[in-house]
Amino acid sequence: MTRSVRRTRRMLKVTGAGAAALLALSACSSSDSDSGKTSDSSASASASDKLSGEVTVFAAASLKESFTTLGKEFEKEHPGTKVTFSFGGSDALAASITGGAPADVFASASPKTMKIVTDAGGAAGTPATFVRNQLEIATLPGNPDKIASLKDLTKSDLKVVLCDKTVPCGAAAEKAIGAGKLKLTPVSYEEDVKSALNKVVLKEADAAVVYKTDVKAAGDKVEGVEFPESADAINDYPITVLKESQNSNAAKAFIALVQSAEGQKVLSEAGFLQP
Repeated sequence: MTRSVRRTRRMLKVTGAGAAALLALSACSSSDSDSGKTSDSSASASASDKLSGEVTVFAAASLKESFTTLGKEFEKEHPGTKVTFSFGGSDALAASITGGAPADVFASASPKTMKIVTDAGGAAGTPATFVRNQLEIATLPGNPDKIASLKDLTKSDLKVVLCDKTVPCGAAAEKAIGAGKLKLTPVSYEEDVKSALNKVVLKEADAAVVYKTDVKAAGDKVEGVEFPESADAINDYPITVLKESQNSNAAKAFIALVQSAEGQKVLSEAGFLQP
């Protein structure tokens, strides 16, 4: 056999071995890549499966529309979870929590009512302010009584409704009235801001001092009148996971949604102010 033929066969053997090595390396790399993908996919799947069960949220009445929207979004983002709300006056909600009512999250309309819970050791961590809210006068559609200021509410022929002084909207209204050095005698004090607004919606009152967010939520059922004294009575809204929460991971995730850009957009569109 000639030297040339032997050299050619030797080159073919080397080339074949190199190709086999490359194929093995490629297969190994592909396997590693597939393994990585599977691992990432599994991690993603397990992350989405982490949250489940019910999250009970006690929240100020003025948060009803925006929190209901966020609750639906939360359930959509975390299949297997359910958000249950209890809306009402922040003082009543705080009393329920300290009285042992089962809840995971508390969102109050004022630091004062949140303090009821924190002083009783009911909060897990430090509450964080997530939005603020400002007062506005709600009048009958078209504002037939031509109400243009807070002072106009002192007219004796007007039926005006306020929130009870123990709830944040009532405390804020009292502060604003004090800032204007006015004396206002309402026909009734209501247990929460929605009840006060409803008096105007049902035409049982001519006007009510409520939050801007509630006027906006009512649409054409009422008309809103701004007044400068409201700047002296803006309420901060704190939120916290509760110490006795039975689903703290989901509770923290709900609060994270409220504080996220997505959550803040929903709240801003409802008329809330940035914290």
